[in-house]
Amino acid sequence: GITDPAQGKCIAVIDDDALVLSGIGGILQSWGSEVITAESAEQAVAALSLHAQKPHLIISDYRLKNERTGIETINTLRNDFGDAIPAFLISGDTSPEVTNDAQEHNFQLLHKPVSPLRLRALINRLLKPDSMSG
Repeated sequence: GITDPAQGKCIAVIDDDALVLSGIGGILQSWGSEVITAESAEQAVAALSLHAQKPHLIISDYRLKNERTGIETINTLRNDFGDAIPAFLISGDTSPEVTNDAQEHNFQLLHKPVSPLRLRALINRLLKPDSMSG
């Protein structure tokens, strides 16, 4: 059978828009992921430590409160867990600055509204085991 990379994985979703959190969170849960939603890096770290869990994947909005960017947020989480956790950005901002910033930091960027198909394709690519060990 085809294994679903998102199944049983812990995915942190960070966005200061509650609608986005519930929308993306709901999609991920329907794929069997354990979802941790938060409005900031700090909130995400607190929620993850409650679960005593390191996320397998981080999805962050590009523009967060207090002038923070998703790139800073992802880096904060990576530093906190001491691991280069796979991550990508979402944004309603289609300006070149955002796209360039994401590219410079090697982050994929999905524009809102995020379609489940694109979300799934990107998550599958990021969570796929590198080598077929068997």
